[in-house]
Amino acid sequence: MQAHNGMYIDGQWRPAAGAETIEVVDPATEEIIGTVPAGTAEDVDAAVAAARAALPGWAAAPPAERAARLGALHDALAARREEIAATVTAELGAPLSFSQAVHADLPVTVAGTYAKLAAEHPFEERLGNSRVLHEPVGVVGAITPWNYPLHQIVAKVAPALAAGCTVVLKPAEDTPLVARLFAEAVAEAGVPAGVFNLVTGRGPVAGQALAEHGGVDMVSFTGSTAVGRRIGAIAGGAVRRVALELGGKSANVILPGADLVKAVKIGVGNVMANAGQTCSAWTRMLVHADHYDEAVEIAAAAAAKYVPGDPTDPATRLGPVVNAGQRERVTGYIRTGIEEGATLVAGGADAPEGVERGYYVRPTVFAGVTPDMTIAREEIFGPVLSILRYQDADDAARIANDSEYGLSGAVWAADDETATAFARRLQTGQVDINGGRFNPLAPFGGYKRSGVGRELGPHGLTEYLQTKSLQF
Repeated sequence: MQAHNGMYIDGQWRPAAGAETIEVVDPATEEIIGTVPAGTAEDVDAAVAAARAALPGWAAAPPAERAARLGALHDALAARREEIAATVTAELGAPLSFSQAVHADLPVTVAGTYAKLAAEHPFEERLGNSRVLHEPVGVVGAITPWNYPLHQIVAKVAPALAAGCTVVLKPAEDTPLVARLFAEAVAEAGVPAGVFNLVTGRGPVAGQALAEHGGVDMVSFTGSTAVGRRIGAIAGGAVRRVALELGGKSANVILPGADLVKAVKIGVGNVMANAGQTCSAWTRMLVHADHYDEAVEIAAAAAAKYVPGDPTDPATRLGPVVNAGQRERVTGYIRTGIEEGATLVAGGADAPEGVERGYYVRPTVFAGVTPDMTIAREEIFGPVLSILRYQDADDAARIANDSEYGLSGAVWAADDETATAFARRLQTGQVDINGGRFNPLAPFGGYKRSGVGRELGPHGLTEYLQTKSLQF
């Protein structure tokens, strides 16, 4: 077990203000694998003070210098790929192959995109007789979730640093170990003291202290819509910039003429990835009535191949959910789906066969789901897929848009033109067309209660900039 006692503040590891610690638990074994300090408002004060002191120098640094530090950060993270993957597997429970390909490689890629953008972004422009300057917002308080722990850190910290901002990071309490690895990589990259600061702690204590802190100019939060609403209210009251990446209940619309087998299998895989703990997962599969029964059969067979197992085994495709509370939440939704009349065609609320320990949930597929059911409306955040029937394209669009969320989605059709025409009707921030690949340069964020603002690529960078106009 790794017992850590320190916060990364002002370029060094220093003891926490208090003695309380947070236990990090391996969700596959239920064993404690480490401890980190449970930060207090005093720790947040120290981190914000360091960030404020470092802000003038970092904001004034030439973009090429900021780009060089981000390039070095990319290299430091890439060198730690295997350590990052093993750490995320241990504290989150993601299968090792998924941790390598997504939890490690994706943030490394994103760090590289911001090293390039920091050097190339136009921080000045001319508009008529005005010279418009794009300047850093200031000190950023970044509060990140546990489901994609390093990716969400890099998606906030890298663009903030590229913009010339300084950062105080409060990572999720379930997955703080990879955040410590990130802080070590920041130090190795030669990022000046105070530009990046790490405070581990619990949301209601350290997270709230950071969100409310008067020395923070912007709060960037990823997590539940309920918490995001509170942070948004705090930011609004203080007239402070806020970026919120919140929940989702995304629709996967399979139109007549699409490759049904491919669309359904990829759709099931999308929901099962990361044990369903993905805010942008396509958890509502919409299928035309003429192809509905066939789609249900394909989905049930596909789900059966996601056998829960040891996440360190290279053959495992489905690991546990992050903690006991999350397991109870997900299985509670499964029971609700059954009670409300949906048809269980794969999985269920019982523990997987042969599993004696670990927070495992069976890969679950529901048929006969109607738009008014709880499992079709609320974010479950587990390996649970709902398959809904529609009659025509207008009906499909109505069902897809009948949600308080609008984060992601997918459309499958006989050709890209047909799929694109339908995608234009969807009230959501991102849509994959016929299996289009994730693009780390494309803006990621939602409509409606899925959030405010965008992450990744140049759009993610501009979130951390404000404009000043000089008239001549």
